[in-house]
Amino acid sequence: MAYWLFKSEPSCWSWQEHVRAGVAEWDGVRNFQARGYLRAMVVGDRGFFYHSVTEKRIVGIVEVVKPYYPDPSDERGLFGMVDVRAVEAMKRAVTLADIKADERLAHIPLLRQSRLSVMPIDDAAWRVIMELGGHT
Repeated sequence: MAYWLFKSEPSCWSWQEHVRAGVAEWDGVRNFQARGYLRAMVVGDRGFFYHSVTEKRIVGIVEVVKPYYPDPSDERGLFGMVDVRAVEAMKRAVTLADIKADERLAHIPLLRQSRLSVMPIDDAAWRVIMELGGHT
């Protein structure tokens, strides 16, 4: 299983909306590097749901339930999406400040490529963030 981080502006699509939906498409990605990450996802992969812009914090955990397929909103046909299911809320939201303060997370893409909407999280970083979020 691989781990990921999915970023969304809460004013566009929030964790609460995702929980209500249960399963939803992760669409609208228009970056080639992020597209590559979406293509690499398989059913069962887990990800953090990150509220970007105003909140800057990890608020939930999702699971990939449908692998990469074409995004019908992309008229050029270059980009796709995956479907993700809400698994559970973080017991404690993990803020960007929490992540920056933990030396064990200095290498993650969120700190180096902050504009990507989808990015990988390595196994060790996943465990650290889960710990910070109250999941032991």
